[in-house]
Parts: sequence; C-alpha cells; structure tokens
Amino acid sequence: MDITPQEVAETMAMVSQQNLDLRTITMGISLMGCADEDMGRMRTKVYDRITRTAEHLVETADALEHEYGIPIANKRVSVTPIAQIAAACPDQDLSPLAVTLDKAAETLGIDFLGGFSALVQKGMGNADRRLINSIPTALATTERVCSSVNVASTRAGINMDAVLLMAQTIVETAQRTIERDCCGAAKLVVFANMVEDSPFMAGAIHGSGEADAVINVGVSGPGVMAAALRHLPKDASLMDVAEKIKETAFKITRAGELMSREASRRLGVEKGIVDLSLAPTPAAGDSVAEILEIIGVGRTGGPGTTCALALLNDAVKKGGVMASSSVGGLSGAFIPVSEDAGMIRATEEGALTLEKLEAMTSVCSVGLDMIAVPGNTTAETIAGLIADEMAIGVINTKTTAVRVIPAIGHEVGDTLEFGGLLGTAPVMPINTFAGEVLAHRGGRFPAPLNSLKN
Repeated sequence: MDITPQEVAETMAMVSQQNLDLRTITMGISLMGCADEDMGRMRTKVYDRITRTAEHLVETADALEHEYGIPIANKRVSVTPIAQIAAACPDQDLSPLAVTLDKAAETLGIDFLGGFSALVQKGMGNADRRLINSIPTALATTERVCSSVNVASTRAGINMDAVLLMAQTIVETAQRTIERDCCGAAKLVVFANMVEDSPFMAGAIHGSGEADAVINVGVSGPGVMAAALRHLPKDASLMDVAEKIKETAFKITRAGELMSREASRRLGVEKGIVDLSLAPTPAAGDSVAEILEIIGVGRTGGPGTTCALALLNDAVKKGGVMASSSVGGLSGAFIPVSEDAGMIRATEEGALTLEKLEAMTSVCSVGLDMIAVPGNTTAETIAGLIADEMAIGVINTKTTAVRVIPAIGHEVGDTLEFGGLLGTAPVMPINTFAGEVLAHRGGRFPAPLNSLKN
C-alpha cells in the first residue's frame, strides 16, 4: 500500500491549517524476562530492559516529526502488566517497581509509561492483590507512571470483589495526592475487555501475545474532522455526514500508518497497530464535543447526542480501517470530560450529566473518562459507577473503562486543575443512592450468554 505525494500534501495542509498531530508513538516492551525473586535485581533488570530497548524512541520520533512535518504530541512506553512479573517476588509493597518505571521514563524523556497493571477479571492472584494494594503509594510517589486494572470481560463476567477493591483504591489514591488536586486518580483506570495493544494512557499495557517490542501509534485529529464537517451544507443528510467522516478518517489514518512504518523500521522493532481514536485535548478546536455539535446537536449532552456519537464512531472506524495494514487499540471517539474543552463547557452549562455520559459510552471508545466527582463520594457509590460501566462493556462485547477522580475537599461547581494533557475537570454531581449492599455482595457477575461463541 503506497503513500502518494498528493496524500502527503493533503496531510501537510491538515497540519498547518487544522491542528493535525500524531497523538502518540508508544513502544510496547515485554518484561517477561525480568521476573526475579529479589526485588533489587528485578528493578535493575526492568530499568535496563526499558532504557535499552527504547533508547532511541524520542530521538527517532523527533526526527520523523522534523522530516515529515507532522507533530508528534507524545512519546510513551507500555510494559507487561507488572503483576505478572511480580509474582516471582514475595515483597508485599510493589511500589518500588513503579519508582523504577518512573526513573526509566525520566531517563528516556517520555511523558507517560503504562503498565503498573493487573488483569483480574476472573480472579485475583496473590501478586495481583499486592499490586492493587500498592497503587496508591505508586501513583503518589511517581510522576509518569500510569496504572490500569481489568476487572471484567465478556468471557469471564465481572469480578465484583475487584470492583469494590478498585473503588477503595481510587479513593485512597486521591487522598494520597490531595495537594496535587487528587491527580493520582487521573492516572488510574479500571477496564472491562481491556485491549493489549493500546498506545493511549492511562490504560496502555504490553500484552502477553505481543512480540518482545512493538511500535503502536495513536492518531487523533478532532480539529481536522471538525474542519471537514464545517464545509458541508446545513441541509446535508446524515449519510453525507458519515461519508465525509469516513473520507477524513482515512486521510488522518494514512498519516499514522506512514509514521508507524517508519518508526518501527528505524527502531528495528515490529510494527504494531494504528489506533484510530479521535482523542481530544484542552486546546481550542480540538474537541469531540464540537464535532457532535457541528453534526447537529444543540449542545453536547442534549437529545440526539448518543445518536451523533454513534454515527461518528462508526464512520471513523469504517474510514480508518482501509488506511492501515493493522488497526487495533481502542479506535473510536474518546469523551474525556477534563481533556475536551467542549465537554467542559457542556458540563458547566448543565447540558452534559454523568447519566448522559454513561449512555454515550455504550456507543463510543472507552467509557467514563476523567470524571471528577465530589470528595465525599463513597467507595460504594464509585463501585456502583464502575459496575454499571463494566456491565455495558461485558454485555455489548466492547471495551469500557472508568477513570474517576474523587475531588477530596471539593464540591460540585469546583474545578480541578491538572495541567498539560490532563486538562481541567469540573466537579460533577453524582447520584448518591447506590446503597451499601450491592458493592459488598462480592462474588462474580456471571459471563453473559453471548460469551459462548465457540
């Protein structure tokens, strides 16, 4: 599949006029050879493996950015879920491994490193529990490390014991980072049907089915998509809107495909996937909410929002899948409240509620993302929020997630300031009628009938 000079010229126009960037180049690195019963030796192996494998990641990305003129917003690394290698070690506190990951990220000059993670959708092993118990300390003592835990899947159902444990962990992580607007919880995400090749944080891991090292690329382009749709006449049908989205997604993804090939070739590692996700930023004009309003919704969150988002998500996938040899990751439209200026505006105006966001997650990528809730929200309420979102993912055979920030010391109407890509989070009201029984029943929500695919 050759990339033509005309496509390069079109891409340059997107960069100069419509704020196109490549959201991230993420190197996935296997740490399976680093397991050791001695914590000190394991930390040394982990640090050496990451820094040696990704030694040239940043300089290669910078060179590609300079040569092709396409900005690369983030350079990142994802690693094998740490709980898997920590099983060899008896230490109860696994946060020193997070400190090592943070040191490696600093050495490399990358912005985030994902993989302080565990997969517990069907049960929790000893290492999984030790890792989860270490998350609050790990995220409070590091700057670049991200954590994720998969508590549900369509094949296994929902591990309700893990749901409550993660709710309690989220609250404790927020409490441990109060002086930084509870930002530790902004680097922690709970998943159903977690993918093993996502380049996006905070949920990136390097799955066990991957090669030793791969390059995964996350494209974006909400600004490009919005600019393309503005050229449509007001009376254009939704079929016309879908076709324009497909056409634009194809062009955006071709840029990601080019950079993915070149990065993997120059770094001498396997080419992984291109993630088609439309990932917004707090910058003006880089908003998924704005796209939905251009499609025709009066304000994001109003009636028609879920329909418009479903159309956008589907058309992005249809257009992008033809432009890459390997599409993966999450691939769709993200709706993080704190990272999208349009979402923030809609929330502040009362158009967008937590309940509407939950409905929207049934048709988009990921789920309830970067949601700040009042600081007095109980762990049982957060567990109910997680369980609801996990059920959407399990029943609909899709990836869903919750990244919620208990705003300790803050109430509805206050704002958390994270800075950078994480943006600004308005504290949203949350339904407080969760009760205490459901979260404490424990056990496992059984796998649905549609999990029997064989």
